[in-house]
Amino acid sequence: MTDGNEAIEAAAERAKLTRWRNIPQLDGLPIDGDTANLREGPNLHDACLPLLPLIGVWRGEGQVDYPTMEGPRTFAQQVTIAHDGRPFLYHEARSWLLDAEGNVLRMAARETGWWRPQPDGSFELLLAHNTGILEVFYGKPRTQTSWEMGTDAVVRTVSAKEVTAAKRLYGIIGDGDLGYVEERAMAGQSLQPHTSARLERVVG
Repeated sequence: MTDGNEAIEAAAERAKLTRWRNIPQLDGLPIDGDTANLREGPNLHDACLPLLPLIGVWRGEGQVDYPTMEGPRTFAQQVTIAHDGRPFLYHEARSWLLDAEGNVLRMAARETGWWRPQPDGSFELLLAHNTGILEVFYGKPRTQTSWEMGTDAVVRTVSAKEVTAAKRLYGIIGDGDLGYVEERAMAGQSLQPHTSARLERVVG
């Protein structure tokens, strides 16, 4: 993890390339739209300040592995974390599998949800997955630039695979990249490493 001064310097350098970009918006919306760029749109709600470093659009690659699959496999991912001025953050992640040469094999996992900061400094993360899984995470910041969470509830549709628990750790690492690791208990397996990725900021 980076310290405060290093993070500020890295952010300033990175912003030379990303500060002019934002997520697209359609004209004519009579309310504030989402923004992944803190220089544009509504002011960030004070309740979201502990999550501020997460806001942006992030892209990169990672590894997925589990005893029930042939692995490890390489995937690419885009994560969007945005806000509309209210006391929560919007979350979307899209992934696709890559072959050994980095070519796209097929689309993979997709999730959407909400980061909900709480008055005591903790937060909730609600996620819905395209695979029929709904998860409620509770977590706390570990530092100013890292956040750890675990599931309190996992609900699945009748057609979804068995998932019973998950943990995640997000952090700003290196020169300002977003890194994360996830553990998952599913298909009769105990909680263990499942995915990890390192993503570069492309917006914000």
